Amino acid sequence: MSLAVLYSRALSGMQAPLVTVETHIANGLPSFTIVGLPDTEVRESKDRVRAALQNAQFKIPAQRITINLAPADLPKESGRFDLPIALGILAATGQIPKDKLDQYEWAGELALTGELRPIHGALAMTYSASQSGRSFVLPQQNAAEAALVKKSTIYAAKSLLQICAHLSGREPLPVYQHTVGNDIRVNDATDLDEVKGQAHAKRALEIAAAGSHSLLMIGPPGTGKSMLAARFPSILPPMTEAEALESAAIQSLSYGSFNIENWKRRPFRSPHHTASGVALVGGGSHPRPGEISLAMHGVLFLDELAEFDRKVLEVLREPLESGKITISRAARQAEFPAQFQLIAAMNPCPCGYLGHPNGKCHCTPDQVARYRAKISGPLLDRIDMQIEVPAVPQQELMQQRLTDEKSSVIRQRVEQSHQLQLNRQNKTNGRLSVKEIDQFCALDTTSENLLKQAINHLNLSARAYHRILKVARTIADLSRVKKISNQHIAEAIQYRRLDKN
Repeated sequence: MSLAVLYSRALSGMQAPLVTVETHIANGLPSFTIVGLPDTEVRESKDRVRAALQNAQFKIPAQRITINLAPADLPKESGRFDLPIALGILAATGQIPKDKLDQYEWAGELALTGELRPIHGALAMTYSASQSGRSFVLPQQNAAEAALVKKSTIYAAKSLLQICAHLSGREPLPVYQHTVGNDIRVNDATDLDEVKGQAHAKRALEIAAAGSHSLLMIGPPGTGKSMLAARFPSILPPMTEAEALESAAIQSLSYGSFNIENWKRRPFRSPHHTASGVALVGGGSHPRPGEISLAMHGVLFLDELAEFDRKVLEVLREPLESGKITISRAARQAEFPAQFQLIAAMNPCPCGYLGHPNGKCHCTPDQVARYRAKISGPLLDRIDMQIEVPAVPQQELMQQRLTDEKSSVIRQRVEQSHQLQLNRQNKTNGRLSVKEIDQFCALDTTSENLLKQAINHLNLSARAYHRILKVARTIADLSRVKKISNQHIAEAIQYRRLDKN
């Protein structure tokens, strides 16, 4: 009888719990059994491992092979366990030395040729491996992603044979070295100066970017709502190291590994309006992050908001408040962060031309009311800013515009305001709690009276009241003013468009 023990990692939400891969070779009828709550992908690994070992010219014992993935109550999924299973068989049969196996953790899917294929979740697994003090061996394609974890020791391999040569001491693998630049990654392909007119909307985008506020744009087709949203990332402040690592770790958990070219670039997610609730918040038998988590520290753009199913939109209510989403299943629970910035756009009526200067709209008031009722009051209440984006006059549309501010100029003001907020309260204004609002958004008598009139006239909720204060605080920060004035309050009230109706 022979036994070999190796270490790998499973994925459970954002965590990567340790998995001990035990390989036991015993006399008896030839068989290959995998135990320890494996799913279909893991059970199929025995066929991939068998073919990979044969094509790499290794011997497969005609004995009883038992693979135990411990702990037994933790579900195991994906093909990342191919590599430790294959190495366990080789070590248990004495074809490779096993004295150094406990110094490493292993993950990789095997091709039938013995080549290594990329896996998902490499970033989360590498972080956990570095905490345990062991080195991590994984496919070459995941090495740059895994190297984002500082103080980690990474070995990148292209094939099973390379790893066996490393363990045998014939051709040691070098420690993977990859340096990622600290330069600010901004998408310069699009610029706000390409959008003609819409000064009011551009001002709202600047405030939203500076304070991490959510924004809803309402207007007829062709007024530039989608153009404005697509150019919104070009004015966002740069990501910190911690934000970039957290965002990359979530994207690593989705199908397909994180693209190193997107390091420190804020994600921009734009799901189609036919997306389901699970697509937005995540889910599955083995929970995966949805669009709201993949947009972590970035932008979630929902175009044609009223065309989304109402039940789908309602799943956004809790994440907008808490910044996280908990996915519960009968046997397990997974929590993913969801600190995204919501930018949405919609038409004012079913035909889209309500309020258009050409007067094309023929929708009845009842049709307009039913159309807008697709978006519930509680969800609208959670959107900080709601603005109209009217049709651009023909004269303004056709003339050459050379005076519009470029995104780089707006981004400078946004960065200054963003840094001011971090220095004062260690978070953006959009993330302030009720106690912090009382502390950092104090009003003088004139401003307080103006806000009281707005509350009574517009019948504002307590949530809307707090969101007006947070937006006003951001407007004051953009003006480099310490105290909120009635001018800032008045402008913030203007951005509650739907409350006026």
